[in-house]
Amino acid sequence: MQRIDLRSDTVTLPSYPMRAAMANAPVGDDQYGEDPTVRALQEKIAALLGKEAALFVPSGTMANQIGLKLLTRPGDDVVVGDEAHVVWHESGAAAANSGVQFTVVGRGGLFTAADLRAAFKPPGHIILPPTTLVAIENTHNRGGGVVFPQEDVVAICAAARELGMASYLDGARLFNTAVATGLSLAELAAPFDVVSVALSKGLGCPVGSVIAGRTGDMQRAVRARRMFGGAMRQSGILAAAGLYALDTNISRLAEDHANARIMAERLADTRVEIDLATVQSNIVIFRVPEPLPDAATVVRRAQESGVLVSAFATRTVRAVTHLNVDAAQCRHAGEVLARAVAAPSP
Repeated sequence: MQRIDLRSDTVTLPSYPMRAAMANAPVGDDQYGEDPTVRALQEKIAALLGKEAALFVPSGTMANQIGLKLLTRPGDDVVVGDEAHVVWHESGAAAANSGVQFTVVGRGGLFTAADLRAAFKPPGHIILPPTTLVAIENTHNRGGGVVFPQEDVVAICAAARELGMASYLDGARLFNTAVATGLSLAELAAPFDVVSVALSKGLGCPVGSVIAGRTGDMQRAVRARRMFGGAMRQSGILAAAGLYALDTNISRLAEDHANARIMAERLADTRVEIDLATVQSNIVIFRVPEPLPDAATVVRRAQESGVLVSAFATRTVRAVTHLNVDAAQCRHAGEVLARAVAAPSP
């Protein structure tokens, strides 16, 4: 049976050319700053994002945690969008590592400058924690891969500066945003103090994210990376995958977006609840209302037919396209999911 794995875009396997680039990478000890491939990757990402410097880290979660560590103090309040990754999928790391709390605003991962102003708690208040950071996720995972409108991004970050706050971009799928909007990575990143991007999602690398910002912040980030256990040695072997992906795998993200649309439009013909307006990149999220089977049943039925998807909640399912699945496979997956939701509940 053909297996189509749509649980995440992190399930991709490195291609043979990517493996060759990794095998042939010149390396050194990165903790001494002597790995030439890591340095090349950091310099390239910094240039793409229009930032002064960048730092290679093992994961997107670590990048987010470093961002929080750099831009907050224990007891601070951080404004985030609804169902943000940094709240839902990082094992409570923000509280454990940086001692911050979150104020959630907006809906579906999106919010406005007015939402930020309404949530802002000024410094020096006798009771309230100071709001010192706003974090935006773009594209937004649990929002269905929706792109955060750039005009709202600019307005939010401008409001943050006016209020004396910092701004952070969880750009794990920022490459998808760039392809979906036609905006450059530098334009998308410009409003923010610190930005991160993931290499192990849409770009198909086996490991790694990069965080970027001002030189001083990135010098502090080196220490934070060490504190969180993310300092590496001959990590140019991993960085080489990133360099290869930057040269070869960005423009093809449009294929993933088109393939997600194929599945979403097929599901829209069923009784599930799906907002096609949010299917702007490579993520499809749909709700299975009663009396249809619950998410766990849909996931099990799909798996029995060779299609792997994720249950995001009791009645919510997620599928993610990537470079290891093509249009025909996604069309087939759409049919399998349509059958899985149509059959009566057990």
